[in-house]
Formats: sequence, structure tokens, C-alpha cells
Amino acid sequence: QVQPVESGGGLVQAGGSLRLSCAASGSIFSINDMGWFRQAPGEQRVMVAAIRGEGITTYADFVKGRFTISRDNAKETSYLQMNSLKSEDTAVYYCNARHCALLSCPWGQGTQVTVSS
Repeated sequence: QVQPVESGGGLVQAGGSLRLSCAASGSIFSINDMGWFRQAPGEQRVMVAAIRGEGITTYADFVKGRFTISRDNAKETSYLQMNSLKSEDTAVYYCNARHCALLSCPWGQGTQVTVSS
């Protein structure tokens, strides 16, 4: 099964920025609303941002104003620009079709984001 491939994570100090990228095949990307999700240790995976095919975006309250989701349809790639990072943003970040928040989907390995305080 096709899985997204996330990249761009790393270790950053609080207040810093990171830009995550997600390469997804056409079967995942082209007709779907895309989402970025995160899972902290001991917690469930939650959606942090989503973007519709036409570019309309939504954000979880805890990242609103700090994170920006975007997509390049020609490259079948989604991005998550993360600014003003906080220690509580530490998690493994995943991307996938938005409906994977509710439906069973194959997931990639994610990319680790660690924010030091």
C-alpha cells in the first residue's frame, strides 16, 4: 500500500521554526483533502492542520497563528511551516489524507520534532 513520506523534522529550541514536507502519491494526494497530524508519547494521534484541494485551510486551536499548512498539487507535496515552536509541540508528525483521521489508512513513519525549552 502507498504511504506518505514525511521529512524535515529535527531538534529546535523553543521559539524556533521548522518546515515539514510530505510527499504523497497521486492516489493519496490528488483528490483528497490533506492533513498533518501529530502523536506525542503516550497520547493519541491528533490532527493539527488540514488543507482542501482548493487551498482552504483549518487549524487546531493549539497551533492556530503559529503553523501554516500548504500544498503544491503539481509536486503532490504538502508542507507544514511551524513557527514559535513550544516544548508541547514535541511529537512525531505525520501527513495523510484528511479522512484518515476517521478511517483506517496506511501511515508513513512520520518525522520527529523535538522542541527544547
